[in-house]
Amino acid sequence: MFPDYIFESSWEVCNKVGGIYTVLSTRAKTLQDKMTDRIIFIGPDCWGTKTNPFFTEDDRLFAEWKEYAWKEERLNMKIGRWNIPGSPISILVDYSSYFAKKNEIYSRLWELYQVDSLHAYGDYDEASMFSYAAGLVVESFYHYYLDDTKKVVYHGNEWMTGLGLLYVLNRLPQIGTIFTTHATSIGRSIAGNNKPLYDYLFAYNGDQMSEELNVQSKHSIEKQTAHHVDCFTTVSDITAKECLELLDKPVDFVLPNGFEDNFVSKGSTFSRKRKAARKRLLDVANALMGSNLDDDTLIVSTSGRYEFRNKGVDVYIEAMNRLLRDKSLSKPVLAFIEVPGWVGEPRQDLVERLKSKKHYDTPLEVPEITHWLNNMSHDNVLGMLKYLDMHNRKDDHVKLIFLPCYLTGDDGIINMTYYDVVLGNDLCIYPSYYEPWGYTPLEAIAFKVPCITTDLAGFGLWANSVKGSDSEIIDGVKVIHRTDYNYSEVADTIKETVAMYSNFSANEVKKARNNAEKLSKKALWSEFIKYYYDAYDMALRKAELRKKNEKNLQN
Repeated sequence: MFPDYIFESSWEVCNKVGGIYTVLSTRAKTLQDKMTDRIIFIGPDCWGTKTNPFFTEDDRLFAEWKEYAWKEERLNMKIGRWNIPGSPISILVDYSSYFAKKNEIYSRLWELYQVDSLHAYGDYDEASMFSYAAGLVVESFYHYYLDDTKKVVYHGNEWMTGLGLLYVLNRLPQIGTIFTTHATSIGRSIAGNNKPLYDYLFAYNGDQMSEELNVQSKHSIEKQTAHHVDCFTTVSDITAKECLELLDKPVDFVLPNGFEDNFVSKGSTFSRKRKAARKRLLDVANALMGSNLDDDTLIVSTSGRYEFRNKGVDVYIEAMNRLLRDKSLSKPVLAFIEVPGWVGEPRQDLVERLKSKKHYDTPLEVPEITHWLNNMSHDNVLGMLKYLDMHNRKDDHVKLIFLPCYLTGDDGIINMTYYDVVLGNDLCIYPSYYEPWGYTPLEAIAFKVPCITTDLAGFGLWANSVKGSDSEIIDGVKVIHRTDYNYSEVADTIKETVAMYSNFSANEVKKARNNAEKLSKKALWSEFIKYYYDAYDMALRKAELRKKNEKNLQN
């Protein structure tokens, strides 16, 4: 069975926060091509009166329903197009009015599904009110335009959409419901609190740990949603094990994250952009450090959310520190940490040097960072660099620079987008400890940049499964075995791999880059969308069974 309409909700619809934005925005075109304007995304209207660069409002879309929904149901929303390939219809809902009745909403949630919202704090309330509003949007649209002859699916991503899924399940049982957890809230908390997750996974009790780590409400909505929806899914085999142990519910399907390669430049444009990215990165580094690094420099980076341990930022720094003393390194290394911190402003002293276009032979003060932070003395990256005495000295053949901002093209220093920067790298390194999938390595290899990751990332496991054994850097991806306790071995392996790559011949580099690109083609949405079709089928069949049972009861 295949849906006539799909509603899909996420906090990251038209709202670029993390990897889920990439999942949805790259998958959208595949579904839009198959079912034009019958895939409708629902996200939060969190931009207010500011212009949302990811969304274009269109007053002609569903104009009559929009007016009706406002007058009769006080549903306040913007309807338009998501500014991504395929331009799917998106509805951004204003959820602010529902805070006044949140206790009533939570009470009903407890009565129906035993969801514990008593320990709610911070983003739980905001996400839940958005999710409730999204459920109201689906309900209103269904009653206005659709009926029982239409096959409809509502798909929610992450615990933030759980309340809406349960609302739709209760109010519109004829709709098939799908819930995808991209990472369990309790698993992320265990890993982020420096507790060993994997060796003790079988022994952890999710409910007990949620109390210990003070995430009871997030865990509760996630667990109850997983148990009640028609189809429960996650993004990798490693997170499927986590769901079984911590949510006490096996997933119905694993939906691996694909991507579209239409954002990857081709031919001479690719070469020109790569050359421009390398020049900009080297110019910034030389201005900051008073160095004279040239195009023979090996440029490496790590990137992602600022989860110091989970994303492996700590072991990346440690590896670069050990590389400082590696005699087999054949060329200088320029390493970047492209992770958004609590950024204050671009460094004006660095801006002035870049504008002057002069060469300087003395470093600026704190030559390890491009933007001032609001918490310079309490930042994890700067703290570790200080502890290891890594200060980009003139004779150091490994230099490490912290670029603590979102690369949107207007950061004040690099002034290039992330995708334009990443193709300037020679290697990308993502030594994740907790990574349900891992888009950053997939994006890197799409740009022909070989990468290092671990088998604690869903992507790393997938790369190994494609090759049939542990992948090496010549294959385009080096997958390091990582456990709760082998931090030092991982750092050494990264160091050795970078040193080895620095000694590659031109032909070996070309082979690694081509293998990276070939592997990325196996992760296109055209290869992975079939798993979603299985999930739609299961959800619709269960909804159909509910309809039949209801009719039988009525007869």
